[in-house]
Amino acid sequence: MKTIGLIGGMSWESTAVYYRLLNQMARERLGGLHSAQLLLWSFDFAQIEALQAAGDWAAATEAMVAAARRLERGGADGLVICTNTMHKMAGEVQAAVSIPLIHIGDATARAIHEAGARKPLLLATRYTMEQDFYKGFLRDRHGIDVAVPDEAGRTVVHDIIYNELCQGVVKPESKRAYLDVIARAQSDGIDGVIFGCTEVGLLLSPQDLDLPAFDTTALHARAALDFALSGD
Repeated sequence: MKTIGLIGGMSWESTAVYYRLLNQMARERLGGLHSAQLLLWSFDFAQIEALQAAGDWAAATEAMVAAARRLERGGADGLVICTNTMHKMAGEVQAAVSIPLIHIGDATARAIHEAGARKPLLLATRYTMEQDFYKGFLRDRHGIDVAVPDEAGRTVVHDIIYNELCQGVVKPESKRAYLDVIARAQSDGIDGVIFGCTEVGLLLSPQDLDLPAFDTTALHARAALDFALSGD
């Protein structure tokens, strides 16, 4: 089994989900006492969030590159960035190491194509919904044009992520607010929903929707384990 290096702590709430899923999936596939072989670098998210809010993406990139290099030196065979937003610097991270980066967008795109969705709605941080690094990756690499909520919807989705989910707070009224955002977007013809922040799965599950749902945390973890168990 290859060793997966996790760049986590953004937030630790979803990193804990990655850890659980990777180990559960390893046990399901291999049986017995098997679990995933992992290394974890976990940030103090308050420091990363401050850089995001300030728009200091250069400093954020330096931090991510440093974490990736630490994991490579520690013996990781591949890297997982346990957050959609920080895939903004995926290219710089990959260029800084000699081991492969397992991109969350590739894992998500495969599931979207398998479901036959053509216009999925992206629920994510404001950075991911409004900047082009994630939408552009899906569009240019995979031919998927995603939709995003309207301005009011983007504010609701973003604020709940940072003010609640990243702090371990899950409220029924916030779930209803997300479902309202999705319902409004359905009138514009969306045919799927991307849980495009790794915390969104703490609030919603695919069973809550009458559309195909793409939980990026679970999809990314599965792709990482596929890599770990591959013979490549």
